Amino acid sequence: MPVASAALLIALTAQRLSELVISKRNTKALLARGAYEAGASSYPILIAFHGLWLVSLWIFGWGRSVNVAFAIAAVVLQVGRLWIQRTLGERWTTRIVLVPGVEPVCSGPYRFLRHPNAVLVAVELPCLSLALGLPWHALIFGFLTIVLTVWRVRIEDNAFANAREASTC
Repeated sequence: MPVASAALLIALTAQRLSELVISKRNTKALLARGAYEAGASSYPILIAFHGLWLVSLWIFGWGRSVNVAFAIAAVVLQVGRLWIQRTLGERWTTRIVLVPGVEPVCSGPYRFLRHPNAVLVAVELPCLSLALGLPWHALIFGFLTIVLTVWRVRIEDNAFANAREASTC
């Protein structure tokens, strides 16, 4: 059903673009309060990767039937994404931004996982590929997501450790 795949792709693109706007606003506010960015050189790689993932979904997923089970799973994952964003509030950003003297967030999903967004993205990207009937896409981008996520989490953990803000929850 082409309409369903178009709706999914449009909603996904709108969501990702709105997140970039929110992230930019939050990053700017945090930096103005004395925060600093760690691992800035990793950011363009992650943006390029996610952009490639999204563009390739448009290319290969357009006009395909939507797997309802995976589409529902993707929607459920968005509830998790909103929980993460609400928990972090203005500290939510797509960058690694540290606020000196501010304790790490230990509420919401952070009570259960140290990096809930990393887990969510590692599941979400292949799930959305599968929602569009692209198992090969899910495999390729799922694997690459795990590799990049492990790399990004190491950068984040090192940044917090170096800033002595790595207290445990």
